[in-house]
Amino acid sequence: MKTRRLLSFFALCLFCTLPLFAQVSLPHIFTDNMVLQRDAPIKIWGKAGKKEAVTVTFNDTKVFAKADNKGNWSVTLQPVAWGGPYTLQVAGKSNTVTFENVLVGDVWLCSGQSNMEWQVISSMNAQQEIAAANYPQIRSYNVVKAIEFAPKEDFQGTWEVCSPQTVGDFSAVAYFFARKLYQETGIPIGIINSSWGGTDIETWTSMDSFEKLGEHYMKRYAGIDAVNIDEFMTENEEKRILYEEALKNDKGLAEKWYEPATDVSGWNTLPVPGLWDTPELIHADGAVWFRYEIELPDGVQNGDAMLGLAMIDDNDKTWVNGQLVGETIGHQISRKYTLPAGTLKKGKNVIAVRVHDTGGGGGIYGDAKDVYLNTAVGSYSLAGDWLYKESATNTMFGYITVSPNMYPSLLYNGMIHPIIDYRIKGAIWYQGENNAGAAYDYRTLFPNMINNWRNKWGYEFPFYWVQLANFMQKQDRPVESDWAELREAQTMTLSLPQTGQAVITDIGDADDIHPRNKQDVGIRLALNALHKDYGRTDVVYSGPTFNSMTIEGNKAIITFDNIDGGLDVRSRYGYVEGFAIAGSDGIYHWAKAYEKDGKIVVYSDKVKTPVNVRYSWSDNPDINLYNQAGLPAVPFRTDK
Repeated sequence: MKTRRLLSFFALCLFCTLPLFAQVSLPHIFTDNMVLQRDAPIKIWGKAGKKEAVTVTFNDTKVFAKADNKGNWSVTLQPVAWGGPYTLQVAGKSNTVTFENVLVGDVWLCSGQSNMEWQVISSMNAQQEIAAANYPQIRSYNVVKAIEFAPKEDFQGTWEVCSPQTVGDFSAVAYFFARKLYQETGIPIGIINSSWGGTDIETWTSMDSFEKLGEHYMKRYAGIDAVNIDEFMTENEEKRILYEEALKNDKGLAEKWYEPATDVSGWNTLPVPGLWDTPELIHADGAVWFRYEIELPDGVQNGDAMLGLAMIDDNDKTWVNGQLVGETIGHQISRKYTLPAGTLKKGKNVIAVRVHDTGGGGGIYGDAKDVYLNTAVGSYSLAGDWLYKESATNTMFGYITVSPNMYPSLLYNGMIHPIIDYRIKGAIWYQGENNAGAAYDYRTLFPNMINNWRNKWGYEFPFYWVQLANFMQKQDRPVESDWAELREAQTMTLSLPQTGQAVITDIGDADDIHPRNKQDVGIRLALNALHKDYGRTDVVYSGPTFNSMTIEGNKAIITFDNIDGGLDVRSRYGYVEGFAIAGSDGIYHWAKAYEKDGKIVVYSDKVKTPVNVRYSWSDNPDINLYNQAGLPAVPFRTDK
């Protein structure tokens, strides 16, 4: 009798829930206030009961569909010119879903890492911008962050109408891009902000596309079993507990690795300054100790001294001769520690630094001139090889930090794939900082991702991006630069059709990887779209780009394209900054440069016979060369 009552109860529950499973529904990209793409077929899709009839009504047009055996249905509406607002209604057997205030205009997918994620409320002149944001024809959709190991059909989010009450949470670059387009065209603009700070391009690329790139790109992820992901995650969690326990009870602290008498016979060497990039540390987070010995003369003990350690990613504790002299939390803070008289001594002195990296790259980094020891009797550079040893890192325990970067495609699966059937006008992209350490690979990864997305959508939509801004300390001599090399990879990607870039090496911030001027970034992206997609041939979208170099004696003569009526050298003396020149020895020297007859003449007294020239080839280049439209010259090098 009891069994019969239970069966009856379950039957009743099943009966009550059947209508819920049969109800018609749509993915979360469809909400009130949405923007649908103009002048193109509009696909609407969703779920319903098995074989259920579905009616879609939009703009006085009805279209009918029938769900398949799995409850999937879709319809395609005929192209509609821009306008609205409209109502979209989807009716099934037992329910009707209605979306109000729908516009038809241009939809732009806006993606990348933190500089795309960066909100209006945190940008330059935020309060004035927010107060003036009365643009109801601009709509934004912020995709809720999601890490997924398999492509998903849906994500979370909602469309918001642009107003002073909502715009603060919009992507700043996306908003200023959309505002410029709307102001110039009057067409409603929808921006889908799908971005996540600190992410690699690999995680935004679908797995089927990424795997085709080969072993060189896949070997980084060899420790992850994506096939048996549940089992892997369970084991990884056990390793995490062990790692965090080791970090809490740091072996280096327990054994006092900061003492001068510490046995360092098993320690390795690493150049300082520089982010750690040895095979042992390239994927390591956690605690790594650094030590440096220096012989000092008599007299250093008689006055205060200053220890400079450039910057440290992320946190540090620093000892000199066993005495704690300072500690700092934060990776963008210059380390300058005062050493009281008596801290230093004649003879051997030992500097010990415990670096705690919380994620991403780690180490003591920055300009070599900022790694120093200033004493009462002289100044000493500390740049060079330091000893290092891990005390508690994730790699020591085989723990892989659960993040969007732990495996390719995780953000593509969760934040891009759900809308590959949602028609877009094009995409804008702001990413690359996270890939600068392997800039050469970006030559392959970036165009591959663009083609990957276009293949998934099924058509070659416009794709525009932001070139990396100027960042970090300026160099007192020409040196190699990962950031310059990544900018070069971005410029090389212009070989793909329907692409463009916004060069912003003049509006970055040496001390902040997130420059607050997002207005000019959005506007420069919009110039590409206005010229290439909206028929505004009068709009100049690029600064001067390298065309050719000829050698005349000890001078290199550079010609440019995209000069828009002439070059503009923003210097009262007419000198062009940012050029370096080299002879056959390949050693670069800062060059003198000036404009003559629409060309730039480059030379150096140290180079009698020039062979190659570089422009803006540094992390934070000097910029004063523009065209008459006010757009900066594109960085380049003539050597390969």
